[in-house]
Amino acid sequence: MSKKLTVVNMNKCIGCFTCMIVCAANHQKSHSFAKSAIKIRTSGGISGRFICQVCRACDEECSCASACSSGALLPRKGGGVTLIADKCIGCKECINACIVNAIFFDTVANKPIICKHCGLCARFCPHQCLEYRRTE
Repeated sequence: MSKKLTVVNMNKCIGCFTCMIVCAANHQKSHSFAKSAIKIRTSGGISGRFICQVCRACDEECSCASACSSGALLPRKGGGVTLIADKCIGCKECINACIVNAIFFDTVANKPIICKHCGLCARFCPHQCLEYRRTE
């Protein structure tokens, strides 16, 4: 069985951005929010609720993988995609195709930043806003 990241209760989110820092540090060896595959932002101004932008691991045909002309995005068992960086040409078509706006772009590497569904962000979330769940 595979696992995927699930957003469970953003009402508890305090905007500490721990999930973003852990993701960027672990996968991109950076402490920049821009290098994270998960983004936390407000729904509107300083009094708005927090929203989580992250790959929802589409189960059916992934629009991002279908849009990738170089074959750099492979559907992952259990949902979502795996990026084959060597095949990526940096065209950004996957970003335009993502239906939940959860693919970000690394302008230095000229590659997309896509959640790997490793669960690290969920493990470090102090308020359990995220869960790493088994898929069927």
